[in-house]
Amino acid sequence: MPRFHCPAVLQSGQPLTLPAGTARHVQVLRLQPGQVITLFNGEGGEWDATITRMGRSDVDVVLGTHRAIEREAGRAVHLALGMPANDRMDWLVEKAAELGAASVQPLHTAHSVLRLAGERAAKKQAHWQSVAVAACEQCGGNRVPAVHAVGDFAAWLKALPSVPEGTPSLRCLLSLAKGTQPLTQALAQAPASATVWFLSGPEGGLSPAEDALARKAGFVPVTLGPRVLRAETAALAALTLALGG
Repeated sequence: MPRFHCPAVLQSGQPLTLPAGTARHVQVLRLQPGQVITLFNGEGGEWDATITRMGRSDVDVVLGTHRAIEREAGRAVHLALGMPANDRMDWLVEKAAELGAASVQPLHTAHSVLRLAGERAAKKQAHWQSVAVAACEQCGGNRVPAVHAVGDFAAWLKALPSVPEGTPSLRCLLSLAKGTQPLTQALAQAPASATVWFLSGPEGGLSPAEDALARKAGFVPVTLGPRVLRAETAALAALTLALGG
């Protein structure tokens, strides 16, 4: 059954004219009145919906049964990273959404190749958010990860709220420094319900000054092993380990 993200209030038994973006996706598949599709709005669960009318630019449906299905991980895992170059960020956002990341925070760092500002940055954020939506439509995820606006590394760290005492959480900094503990060890020591933040650098990693700032903000340096991984590979490998833990 085709699945579509529908950013609207959904209620069983109610008629609905689909938002423009969702309607376009339905029309591309040349679906017809009477066919049943699946809708989700990112607030939990999914709905059956029967198409009642296909217009030139709009689509009407009637919402059916709501199914309280969650396919999310047992813990929230947030990914913050110095943006990799070229189209690798698209691929990274897509895979992070498929795996079940709670959010993605692109960052400008000292070694970042990709630099975005103003209208270009806003367009990229919107594009990456649409990539995350499409990934959730494909993989069955009912909660779309937020792709935040591109941030400056130091400003983002400064804005991070302190973790209240007693709140299960873990902040991990992917690092190649000697003596760094394995990520698997850090995850094993954290409660299964702990919220996890991963901070990863771009090609070339974080600068020494950025590394020091991250540690001061409570990020624990961790390693994935002796191999030097590409920026996008390291971030997704860490995400996979945390979501599977």
